[in-house]
This record gives sequence, structure tokens and C-alpha cells, in this order.
Amino acid sequence: MNTATSDDRDTRPLIACHECDLIQRERDVPPGGMLRCCRCRAVLYRRRARGFDRALAYALAACVLWLISNAFPIVGLAVNGDLVETTLIGAVRVLYRDGMWPLAALIFITTVLMPALQALGMVWLLLPLYLDRSPWHADTVFRLLRVARNWGMTEVLMLGLLVAVVKLAHIASVVTGPALWSLAALMLLLVAAASSFDERAMWQRIEGAPPGMPADTHLLGRTAAESGICVCHDCGLSTRGILHGDHLCCPRCGAHLHLRKPASLSRTWAYLISAAILYVPANLLPVMNTSSLFGAQKDTIMSGVAYLWQSGSWPLAIIVFIASIAVPMLKILAIGYLATSANLRMTQQNAQRARIYRVVELVGRWSMLDIYVIAVLVALVQFSAMATIEAGPAAIAFGAVVVLTMFAAMSFDPRLIWDFAPPRQGSR
Repeated sequence: MNTATSDDRDTRPLIACHECDLIQRERDVPPGGMLRCCRCRAVLYRRRARGFDRALAYALAACVLWLISNAFPIVGLAVNGDLVETTLIGAVRVLYRDGMWPLAALIFITTVLMPALQALGMVWLLLPLYLDRSPWHADTVFRLLRVARNWGMTEVLMLGLLVAVVKLAHIASVVTGPALWSLAALMLLLVAAASSFDERAMWQRIEGAPPGMPADTHLLGRTAAESGICVCHDCGLSTRGILHGDHLCCPRCGAHLHLRKPASLSRTWAYLISAAILYVPANLLPVMNTSSLFGAQKDTIMSGVAYLWQSGSWPLAIIVFIASIAVPMLKILAIGYLATSANLRMTQQNAQRARIYRVVELVGRWSMLDIYVIAVLVALVQFSAMATIEAGPAAIAFGAVVVLTMFAAMSFDPRLIWDFAPPRQGSR
């Protein structure tokens, strides 16, 4: 691992950090290595070893597994000779039929649409490069790929399926379908493809030029904003941009450029307050309604955790508690702390706040765990004569909390943490 430097005697290109905005020198990175910012320690870029070949192979295999995962049943439930099976699309359809269309749309987007865009996007970009050709509309596809990575949640779905299978095993015989195993393989392939995909090398192949800024010792130790330079949050290019209508656009990927995210704190607070309000009904109202021969039962998220604990599945109970109760609450508190510190223009503990921001971005998606558990249970437990499960009102509220906290994290501009740092923190 290397650290960027601000040595005036160096003639290598410059790079601006996307998290703290500091302009610094690049360093040569060996295959498999990474370059970190010399101030905030953010990863500026990673150099992949044989990244193109591996990422393309993984992405092509992921496309095949995506088809299998959506064409065959994930899991089935056998009761008295009756077998009820469901696919991902089937679970979405049941939720839509029950009037839970916001939940159905959220599950469809995060488990069906976005993984498909992620796999196809990488194939679209890398296959032409493998054939020594330039990808068609690389800028648009690349931006779609970035969105797909943020919202594709196959790994969370797999954990949710595991929790659902444990719960279903106490009701009847569980029959695993071929899609369950293909989803597990799809998850691994998407992770492997993303970790092998070298975005920086891809743009260098397309443009045929080094991606860094030209050497200019006058810019060292300053922030990009002070120098009138924008850092593209999609492709990472440091540029002054090109004017397209009323907006500055990235000359490489076409994304809109700003020195800072527009109305960052206002939008962050709006999303955060909305999430905090919905967090209360999400935990107090029933997330599932169960009707059976023995009566009706309404379960909250916490009662689901208690059920797993009492049934002996305490590791899963801990995971669900952390993902569905602790993480959303801690995310709200953490983002609130970051936004408050930016409002107050705090200059202390900048590195610590930067680490908090990265953790919030990393764990945000895992709160979707309970939503996927509900989807599988609702789709499978549909024995009208014996038992049925329906999603409760808390499911929509909880899904909204997850989405709003993710929007809040995306709206917050981490460069605000460093904007009022003392000058001595800006250079090395």
C-alpha cells in the first residue's frame, strides 16, 4: 500500500482526493496494491492484477447465473404433501398482489434489476476492450454501473434467505431449489467481478492518456475547490469540467460536476429526519401478520429476534438484531453527528469522522435483511386452510428507513469534514 505525497520535487501527475479534496502527488502502485490519501487515508485507487480478464470472466458467468437464479425456485415448503415454491419474481408478485407495491418495487430493484445491470454493465464495458475496441456509450453505462453497485444487494439477500430457511424449518419441511445455490454463486461472482474491475485502467485504455492532472507545484497542499477543480464522484477524474448548458460536466463520464454536492447538508437532514420519524413505527408496528388454525399473531422486528433466540438460532438472532435494529439506529446517529459537525464547522477529529462516514457507507445496505426475510415468508406461507403470512405496515416503514438513510449517506459530502481543517492538515 502506498500513500500519495505532496513533495514539490516530484514531477508525477497530481490527484485530488474524493473525500478530503486535497491535491497531492500520485505514486506508482504495483499490481494488487492501492494508493491512499496522505491526509484522510481514503483509498484513491487500486491497481488490479489482470483485472480486465478476470472481471470479464466473472461478469459473463454472473449473467448466466442471474438467468438461473430468476428462472428456478429459490426455496419450497412442503406441508401434508403440498409443495409451495417461490422465485424472486414470485415473491415480488405476491407482495404486489397484497398491496405492498412499494416493498415489491424495492425488492425487485435491489435483487433482480440491479444485479442484472451490474453484470451486464461490466460485460458491456469490458468485452469491447478485450476485443481492442472502444465500448459504445461507455460514459452512460459506467454511471449506470455505479448506481447498480450501490443498490444491488445480492449478499444481503443470501443472508436473508438463510434466516428465512431457519424460520421455515420450524413450520414444515424446507426444500431448497436450484436458484438458492445459483444465487450464492452469483453473489460470489459479483463480488469477485467488482473487486477485479479496474475503473482507472479502463478509462486509460479508452482515452489513451494518463488519468491524473498535469504536474503543477502551485496546486500542491491546496484543495481542489480552492483551485477551481472538481472531483467527479462517478469516475474520479479531477478536472475543471466542460460547460454543458447550465451545468459543468465531467469530460470523461458526463456526470454533473460541483465543487461540493449541492445543498448537501439540507438534503442530508431532510432524509435523516424522515428516517428517524419512520424508525419508530418500523419497530413498534407489526412487520408480519400470521393467521393460522390456532389464531392470529402479529410480529414486530424485535419479536422476530426473540423467536430466533428462543428457538436456539442465537447467532442468527444476533445478526438480525444488529442488521435490523442496531444498524439503522446507529446510522441515524452517525449521520446526524457528521451533519451537525459540518454545520458547526468543527475542526477536531477529522480523521475519526472520515472513518465514521466510510463505515456508514459500508454497513447501510445490511439493514435490508429483514425485508428479504419477510418477502420469502410471505411468498411461501400461503396455505389458506392452515396458515398464511402477510407483510405488516412496519415492513414498508422499515424499508423506507433503509432507503432514506442510504440517501442521507449519499447526500452528505465527506469533503465538508475537511473544509475547515487548519492549513497544516492540508499538506505533508
